[in-house]
Amino acid sequence: MGSTFGEQTRIRCVLARGGTSKGLYFHAEDLPNPGPKRDALLQRLMGSPDVLEIDGLGGSRAITSKVAIVSRSQRNDADVDYTFAQVEIDRDGVIYSGNCGNISSGVGPFAIDEGLVDVTEGNTRVRIFNTNTNAVIVADVPVKIGKSKVEGDFTVPGVPGKGAEIVMNWSGTVGAKTGSLLPTGNPIDKIKLESGKEIEASLVDAANPLVFVNAEDFGISGSELVDDIDGNQKLLDLVREARGKAAVLFGMCKDWSKVDQESPGLPMLALIAPSKDYKALNGQNMDASQMDARVRVIFMNKLHESVPGTGSICIAAASRVKDSVVYKASAKRDPDNFLIGHPSGITPAKVKARETKEHPFIVFDVLGFSRTSRRLMDCNAYYPTGLFDKLDARTDVDRQKQTPGVIHEE
Repeated sequence: MGSTFGEQTRIRCVLARGGTSKGLYFHAEDLPNPGPKRDALLQRLMGSPDVLEIDGLGGSRAITSKVAIVSRSQRNDADVDYTFAQVEIDRDGVIYSGNCGNISSGVGPFAIDEGLVDVTEGNTRVRIFNTNTNAVIVADVPVKIGKSKVEGDFTVPGVPGKGAEIVMNWSGTVGAKTGSLLPTGNPIDKIKLESGKEIEASLVDAANPLVFVNAEDFGISGSELVDDIDGNQKLLDLVREARGKAAVLFGMCKDWSKVDQESPGLPMLALIAPSKDYKALNGQNMDASQMDARVRVIFMNKLHESVPGTGSICIAAASRVKDSVVYKASAKRDPDNFLIGHPSGITPAKVKARETKEHPFIVFDVLGFSRTSRRLMDCNAYYPTGLFDKLDARTDVDRQKQTPGVIHEE
């Protein structure tokens, strides 16, 4: 843990951007063990729960309230272990149910820069075991003068400027959460809404579970931006209902109406529409001929301003599943890539698949994307030294109620 500084305690961390997300990166050894103390610390450092996260390092949005916890791995197939934590903003909670693809793209550079892996000049391959999904991700990270390279010619829609391309291969994450690409066994399932309307949905698990639905079934075109969706409570209520009923099918919650409590982050829901010209958040016109489909991902009951990294993996995988919602809506121009039209622009996902005779009748040789990452600050973060006092007192009371001789892990 850290050292005291007056009435506060300091702890080492790195503030970094990974893809279109931003978060705090920690050495696991600098944090408490998994449990209430770790969660309390991460929330306090982020300034949560508070819609502005004004008294912490969070940025008041889901994409800027994220954490990566990294350590050397003892596994033969990995170099580092990595745990992703989503710190909730306006509610008391830390979510570990899934991974974040964008934050994952910063793990390789962090491991290199912090001396957790052997470095090869030019390119260093980092094998990352994600503890949230029990899957290995492989990152090829450009290296210059022994550190992760920052300057380059690769662009990520939603990130200003250019950077060094980090290539991420997620082919080992198919069925990461449920054990199957198609958890229900079907490319299409029917979901009946409370209104009596029945909609088509594809439940797919690659990198993270997503449910794909047609935008037109929700009364939108698929070109909407933040205000059009976040300001439409009727739409968000319908999305929440569909997500909840999909979560039941995924086996991630029992009561769809309690999905925000039982499974707040996953599955994400993606509204799919065929390619069409639209205007991105920066005002730039997006050309229909440059995309395979339009995608609007709803995460934590808000529109994702670009596309989640894990979302792009799942979208690309779904695009190759015959008769899925994504398959039927997409143009399928390039056999090796899927071009995703999202609110911030157009992002390619790499996908090479081949048919097999066994269900789900498809295997992925390549499933990935490229991102950039940049260390913004390495620093000491501060939290009140008495943070754990009330937690310790409550734990002592709980322990007095426990059966003598029984060990309870925190």
